[in-house]
Amino acid sequence: MNETWNWDLATILVICIFVSGIIWLFDAIFLAPKRRVLVAKLPPETSDAVREEAESVPLLVDLSKSLLPVFLIVLILRSFLVEPFRIPSGSMMPTLLVGDFILVNKFAYGIRLPVLNSKVISVGEPKRGDVVVFRYPEDPSTPFIKRVVGLPGDTIHYNRETKYLYINGELVDQERIGTYRGVGSGSNMTGADLRIEHLPDAEHQILVVPKHPTPIVYNQFVLPEGQYFVLGDNRDNSRDSRYWGTVPEQNLIGKAFFIWMNLDWSNGGVSWERLGTKIK
Repeated sequence: MNETWNWDLATILVICIFVSGIIWLFDAIFLAPKRRVLVAKLPPETSDAVREEAESVPLLVDLSKSLLPVFLIVLILRSFLVEPFRIPSGSMMPTLLVGDFILVNKFAYGIRLPVLNSKVISVGEPKRGDVVVFRYPEDPSTPFIKRVVGLPGDTIHYNRETKYLYINGELVDQERIGTYRGVGSGSNMTGADLRIEHLPDAEHQILVVPKHPTPIVYNQFVLPEGQYFVLGDNRDNSRDSRYWGTVPEQNLIGKAFFIWMNLDWSNGGVSWERLGTKIK
């Protein structure tokens, strides 16, 4: 998922709202009164066509009046309720596939101001097992999606040889349920182990390539206050907290909860069976 920090959709919407508002205000203060005066001075015998021409609102003003509420509604929905994203990589396979179009609950972890992204109302905190979208700490212009496995205060250890996770010294059990068969852009993961990882209070599927040690940077981490440890479900093909560290709370965008479409041309286009899938 990629978007530009300085010129992302929220910024563009705010600019559109500002420009539309200025045009509408300029018309209301200066142009509309002139139109009314002009119409009032027309002689009684003036044809309807001429009157309509004199009363007509300039196209730019008409567009601004029509689009201003649309821009406002989209900004409010996107900033405070739900935001769509598209999955461009296989780092969250098998939970999310390349080409999945997902919805993210922007309300789950607090209400933030658009563009500034500062929290104004605290609503909730990420839970272990949540699939979260966040601004990549090394480049906040890029949104990432991973799964929360470590909460503030946890000690996290990942064994790159066995591919097992330890939380506060306790082994997180994994159950092998078969061999994965990838499709479309995810075909390269065919043959990987398909496992269920039993996190405390949550469980989910992961992919593991057993005989290939993961060249990670961090295999143990003590999480400070306000920091989260995240992993991709595709454990051997994910750049996550094992490489670049933790996710600060202020970088959180929201919780992914729904797949509304999948479009992968390597898999023949739309995958109808993924429509309406709940993310867990």
